[in-house]
Amino acid sequence: MPAFDWPWVFLLLPAPYLAYRFLPAYEPRGHALRVPFFERFGELLGEHEVHRSRNRSRVRLAALLIVWCATLLALARPYRQGAPIERETSARDLLLAVDLSGSMAQADLAGADPAGKPEIRLDIVKRVVGDFVERRRGDRIGLIVFGTGAFVQTPFTRDTNVVNQLLQQTEVGMAGPKTALGDAVGLALNVLERSSAKSRVVIVLTDGNDTGSNVPPVQAARISAARGVTLHIIGVGDPRAAGEEALNTAVLSRMATLTGGRFFRANDRGSMEDAYRTLDALEPIAHRTTAYQPKKAVLYEPLSVVIGLLGLAALVGALTNLWRAWSSARVRLATTEPSSLERATHG
Repeated sequence: MPAFDWPWVFLLLPAPYLAYRFLPAYEPRGHALRVPFFERFGELLGEHEVHRSRNRSRVRLAALLIVWCATLLALARPYRQGAPIERETSARDLLLAVDLSGSMAQADLAGADPAGKPEIRLDIVKRVVGDFVERRRGDRIGLIVFGTGAFVQTPFTRDTNVVNQLLQQTEVGMAGPKTALGDAVGLALNVLERSSAKSRVVIVLTDGNDTGSNVPPVQAARISAARGVTLHIIGVGDPRAAGEEALNTAVLSRMATLTGGRFFRANDRGSMEDAYRTLDALEPIAHRTTAYQPKKAVLYEPLSVVIGLLGLAALVGALTNLWRAWSSARVRLATTEPSSLERATHG
């Protein structure tokens, strides 16, 4: 069944009857011949002609009513509802912040084989984080890299292949040799400021203390908490390290706790993979479903009826006029042409 955008148009349905009932009858201007024997004309024409005239009037009235109803039907803007279309969009914006300071070049993390040769920190990070990104199909993911400064490597996108590709192209020191952890969190907040997602999460991976930020890391975490952004932090590196390369686990844990996030310590590839698997469970892929039904206009059908009936009426009227003209010509020809007897007499 079709629905209508303007159903109130059907209030005009009785307008022709109301006009006929209450408006004065149309009186053509001009001269008319009034005769007292009008009924005699009907008798001379015959009952068949009278009935045919009445039938024509009824057919004309029915056609006009159909045209009126079809016109109102088109004016009401009918449409049919299509099948519901559902579209799933991401309800979470996930931002990854990866430390590219000089210490990420150290080869002190155990790889897939704990008994094997230690691997470079950044190489393991690329593999583990790359696998994590591939599992997050459906989320909008962005990538920030930081060292002495923080930079957006990948803006938010649902294309996980692009994020992974740009992650694999990162190199140690490309953002500077130091570790500006607080500035990286600040940049993440600026990027997320334009986000309308219900859930906004930043996953920070770092291997050292903050050595060059304009904003202290804990202060950046407090601002994150005030803006509803969750920080999960993964600390990478040798627990026996000292100095600038030593992890300040108290600060990192404090940052995560302030925002309702988690702090993980990753001393090898296995513990790093465990951390990202835990994050998969803590931050499941969130979808937001939007559904709508397309509308297909069907006003062309009633318009076709109106145009067809009007065209048919015009055609019938034209043929009737031609028939009358031809009949009148025949009558004039028959009355003006002399008969064969008259020609013989005058001849």
